[in-house]
Amino acid sequence: MSLIPSERKYLEILRILKEHREPMGAKRLSETMAERGFVLTDRAVQYYLRYLDDMGFTEKVGNTGRVLTPLGLSETESALVDERIGFIISRLERLAFRTTFDPSTSTGDVAYNLSFIPEEELERVCLAFDRVTAAGYGFFSSYRILDRDPRIPSGHAGIVTICSITMDGVLQRMGVPVRMAFGGTLSHSGGKVQGFAHLIGYRGTTIDPLQLFISAGLTSIRSVMEQGTGMMLANVREVPAGARPRVESMVSQMRKCGFVFPVALGTRVFNLAPNPYRLSIVSYTGLNMAGCGIEEGLTIRTEIGAGNIPFSKVIGASGSS
Repeated sequence: MSLIPSERKYLEILRILKEHREPMGAKRLSETMAERGFVLTDRAVQYYLRYLDDMGFTEKVGNTGRVLTPLGLSETESALVDERIGFIISRLERLAFRTTFDPSTSTGDVAYNLSFIPEEELERVCLAFDRVTAAGYGFFSSYRILDRDPRIPSGHAGIVTICSITMDGVLQRMGVPVRMAFGGTLSHSGGKVQGFAHLIGYRGTTIDPLQLFISAGLTSIRSVMEQGTGMMLANVREVPAGARPRVESMVSQMRKCGFVFPVALGTRVFNLAPNPYRLSIVSYTGLNMAGCGIEEGLTIRTEIGAGNIPFSKVIGASGSS
C-alpha cells in the first residue's frame, strides 16, 4: 500500500510529521505547508489527514494532533528518491531566508544546529566542543547549553551551535546571491590545508553531506588538532566574483562578532575547479564539534538546521567563549 507518486501534498505532510516528534494539528500543519509552497486551508489539511489515517500512515493522539505510524515512517523513507533530492538544500535555504542577523549591530536571528547528548556525557562533550572552538575549527567561537526545551528527550541535554547557513542569510540581506555548493572533508597535513578529499553537492543528495561523512567515519578531527594531519569538515559556497568587496566586508564584521571563517576565499581555491566568474567561500562547520565528540566515542545526535534563534541567546549563555 503506497501513495500516488504525484500527490506531493500527502508526502509533504508525512515529511513534516517525521521531522517533528510531537503531535501536530491541522492549523500548524497548514502553516508549515505554506512555508514550503503548499497553500492549504486547515479544512483541506484535515481532509488529507483523514485519508492518511485510512491508509494507516498517521494516527490521532487525543486532541493534540497526528503522529506518524511505523507504516507512515516506512512510506516516507521509501518515497521516490527524485522526490527527496533537493529537500536538504530547500530546508537550508528556508533557514537562510529567515536569518535576520546584522553583523554591524550583532543583533537579529541566526540559524542553528541542535545536538542531543545523554546527561551523563555532557561534561565530556563540552570538553570536546571547547577543544574545537579553541583551535578555530568551528564556525563560531561559542555554543549554548539548553536548560529546557520540549524537543530534548528525558535524560538528555541539548547544545545549540550556530549553523553556517547564517552566512548565507547575511549575504542575501546584503544583496549578494549565494549558492550552497558542497559539503566536504578538507585534508590537512603538517598543520596546513592540502585540499578536499571528498565533496558532495547539496543539490543532488537526499542526506546532509556532513552527517554522512561523520557516520561513515571519514573524519579525523582529533588527529588534525593533535598532530596537524587528518580530515576536517568544511562547506563550499559560491557567489559572483564581482561581489568580493561585499564578502570581505561581511567577513570582517562577522569575525568581530565571534565567527570563524573563511578557510579560503577566491576564484582558485585548493583543488576546486577554478572559475573566474565565481568566488568560492570555504568555511569550517560547527559540526566539527559534534564530530570530535563522536570520534571520542560519545553519543551525540545532531539536527542540522534545527531553526532560527536570536544571536543574543547564543552569546549570552553557557559554553565556550
